[in-house]
Amino acid sequence: MKVFETLATLAGLATCTSALGQQATLTFTSESSGLQLAGNGVTSQILLDGEDWLGVIRTAHDLAVDFGRVIGTNATVSLVNGTINSSTQAPSHTGATIIAGTIGKSNLIDYLISAKKINVSQIQGQWEAFSSQVVSNPLAGVASALVIAGSDKRGSIYGMYDMSEQMGVSPWYWFADVAPKNKTVITAMNMTKIQGSPSVKYRGIFINDEQPALNNWVQENYPDGEYGPGFNHDMYSNVYELLLRLRANYLWPAEWNSMFNVDDPLNAATADMYGIVQGTSHTEPLMRATKEQSLFLNGIWSWTSNQANVTAFMEVGAERARPYEGMYTMGMRGLGDTASPTLNASELAQIIAVEQKILMKTFNTTNISNVPQMWCLYKEVGGYFQEGLNVPDDITLLWADDNWGNNQRLPLSTETNRTAGAGVYYHFDYVGTPRDYKWINTINLQKTWEQMHLAYQRDAKTIWIVNVGDLKTLEVPINHWFDLAYDMDSMMAPDSTLTWLNMWAEREFGLAVADATAAAMNTYGMLAGRRKFELVDPSTYSVNNYNEAANVLMEWSNLVNQAQKIYDSLSAEMQPSFFELLLQPALSGYTLHQIHITAAMNNVYAEQRRTSANTLAQQALAYFDQDHAITQRYHKLLNGKWNHILDQTHLGYDYWQQSERNTLPPLSFVQTMETSLAGNMGVSVEASNGSVPGDSNYNVALSNDTLVLPPMDPYGPVTRYIDIYSRGTGSFSYFVNTTVPWVKATPANMTLSATGNHTDQRVLISVDWTKAPKGQSIVFMQVTSSDNYGNYGAPGVNLPVNHTSVPKSFHGFVESDATISMEAEHTSKNTSTANASYVIIPGYGRTLSGVTLLPVTADTQVPPKSPMLQYEFYAFSNVSNANITVYVGPSLNTIPDRPIKYAVSVDSGNITMVQPCPSYVLGALPNAWNGAVANSVWTNSTTVAITPGKHTLNLWAVEPALVFQKVVIDLGGMRTSYLGPPESMRV
Repeated sequence: MKVFETLATLAGLATCTSALGQQATLTFTSESSGLQLAGNGVTSQILLDGEDWLGVIRTAHDLAVDFGRVIGTNATVSLVNGTINSSTQAPSHTGATIIAGTIGKSNLIDYLISAKKINVSQIQGQWEAFSSQVVSNPLAGVASALVIAGSDKRGSIYGMYDMSEQMGVSPWYWFADVAPKNKTVITAMNMTKIQGSPSVKYRGIFINDEQPALNNWVQENYPDGEYGPGFNHDMYSNVYELLLRLRANYLWPAEWNSMFNVDDPLNAATADMYGIVQGTSHTEPLMRATKEQSLFLNGIWSWTSNQANVTAFMEVGAERARPYEGMYTMGMRGLGDTASPTLNASELAQIIAVEQKILMKTFNTTNISNVPQMWCLYKEVGGYFQEGLNVPDDITLLWADDNWGNNQRLPLSTETNRTAGAGVYYHFDYVGTPRDYKWINTINLQKTWEQMHLAYQRDAKTIWIVNVGDLKTLEVPINHWFDLAYDMDSMMAPDSTLTWLNMWAEREFGLAVADATAAAMNTYGMLAGRRKFELVDPSTYSVNNYNEAANVLMEWSNLVNQAQKIYDSLSAEMQPSFFELLLQPALSGYTLHQIHITAAMNNVYAEQRRTSANTLAQQALAYFDQDHAITQRYHKLLNGKWNHILDQTHLGYDYWQQSERNTLPPLSFVQTMETSLAGNMGVSVEASNGSVPGDSNYNVALSNDTLVLPPMDPYGPVTRYIDIYSRGTGSFSYFVNTTVPWVKATPANMTLSATGNHTDQRVLISVDWTKAPKGQSIVFMQVTSSDNYGNYGAPGVNLPVNHTSVPKSFHGFVESDATISMEAEHTSKNTSTANASYVIIPGYGRTLSGVTLLPVTADTQVPPKSPMLQYEFYAFSNVSNANITVYVGPSLNTIPDRPIKYAVSVDSGNITMVQPCPSYVLGALPNAWNGAVANSVWTNSTTVAITPGKHTLNLWAVEPALVFQKVVIDLGGMRTSYLGPPESMRV
């Protein structure tokens, strides 16, 4: 979408605010060059033609109230009727005048055009466009007015809501309780703004999977209908207004326990009055809801055996929706969002032909190309297309993602000339394999950008619709989604998400906290997007390797502290919305991870027979209570306005479907009234579950009282650790003897108690590299106790030490612990060609960022001459079968005969081609898909030989739409973890 502006004067404009990402037209100082609209005793009159669209007039009343929200005094709305000419007097008003209306529908606007007061040539006849400008002497008795002209109904509506947002009324003032930003004066700048058509024509949401949260909320706040919860026009009016304020226009209403056109006959009429394009989901053809199929269809939902009745059923839906602006879902699936057991491509072609005949009859025309129709290629339906089903050109092909935010297929170059175009059905919420995710926001906005930028560039831009579950808790990704859809041209840069977050944070919470809020929300998106909350369990993060679990908890803790600090700095009016949008998600995400990681540690500690296992069990129970307390805090907010919105269970999943009740993971307890057979003291080391003295399945050998630490070298962690802890009923003192002066244990000795807060001590092991001998050695450390060791000897710990060094001339990554780990963006060299180059997507993925090839429409690349990423590394190991593991985003093969691929080599060695995502037939999903979407990453390994010395790893994206995240070279030391080894040292 193009935005053109002509500034008569910008000099001296001290303060202006724009609608999110859009051109500003208002300032909040008194400017002689502008038109003061409100403040200092000035009020505005909003003047419209009484014959304009009711939705436009209704929006004007919203704008009038919005003035009051920010300035303290509402504007007034006045209607004129009849012919307008140069002598027409505006209704008497002592303040400022705003004239708003629709070209061809408003005599006011048409007069201003004919009198050459305004020039609308750039928007006339366009879809949802508007202009805004200050006009001198527009009507008799009016010296100056701000004129908003819409090319159509929604163009006028967007033009007025554009003002509301600029003034300081967030689109989320009701749905997320964002406080209006008070102003003392509002001035329209002396300029002309031309807002062109949106990037995507139909932009909408699908309210789905609404039980238990939204369903329960609706039941509490609106009277039940005849057939179920009160999803009525009063409830939906809030949704309609939100969508329009977000510059959206399309709705698939709640599906599972409601019937939009039956529950309340005013639902459709109200939507149409507001300006919302009505639709039904991919499984509800010709405007008949899923629930209607069971309640009102004569016979079963089967084309094969009940064609006549199904046809009549669809006819009712089409006729019922005829008076209203709508998008008709075509095709057919099984009952209740399932695959039909009998349909095939031939029958589906017949069904679509019958549906089009129904529409011809309904609209009394043989040409229905102007009747919006879409066919969603969801799940098995895509298979029919793959089989060669020929879909009429006047039906939009709605390509579906995989339910996890990865586009399965997008238009090929041979498919972009369809009259009705193409679109995307996307998911922020889902019920199904490998796990439901519908509790709270887990969306990484950068991934949304990457996938929808791809869709837009591939010409899927007629419809974008996203499954948003209950709508609440997904406010931020919804807002981002609609801003992409409205003006993708302004968000083409790979780092646009960070820019957008700053603008969003400033709009919602003010400039003073915008940077901190944007940074916190960006962090939340990465942490929550690593793995859906419903899929996190005690086994997800390693409690032993790389300090992974502890580091994850630290990241969440830092986020919560950051969010809490911002929250505490805000006014009481702003705190509820900040709690809803950021603090509660951060607190809930942190608490869920505390539950699972504490349970994991409890189980490990119980295996080691630690007394503190019981303490951890109690902590897990406390976090479980805390999870409930956060839910109740949310539900009690603002006198219970959002009670039930967090009813969704999120703990205790044991298969894909939701747990019926939140349940803790298994916890273990040790008997604290008895002493271990190996005495009161236990010793464990980093990267091992083993425990000495005594037998353990994890020890090097049974009855071996010596454990082995991971190796240390100058390029790895500064410390390793030994845990010493109580396993009995008596206190004891320990002493760690490192046996060499250049290895230090801190604290080397201490007394631990049998109970209380001092049953465990982590001893940090460090090396003084200025004194350590060169080369490899093993340092034995004896751990002694003032107590006995039962039937065993005193425990010991071996520390492998490798005092190595790289040449001073080397720059790059250095091996440590037989591993080299590199973030994709940290290249030594990055080459490009005239036709393609690599860019960084900050915040994409699980650990830092993504690196991808642009443009996404580039041809297949041919290594080694194509753009290349190079990483210098230095190895000390000599390994014939080292594994190079490349972590890439979980994207799918949107061009079937060009599946995503990369190529890798070391130095001038053989180039190996790798296809991360296996090929698949549309309508099915690739092998290993469950793991890829659960882990939010594809990983593939290539085996190479590595010799000691300097090397270069070469990496190529062979196809665009592949996003690199991380590369790990395993030289024999890589240990199990979720995120992979932390990044290696670079020198």
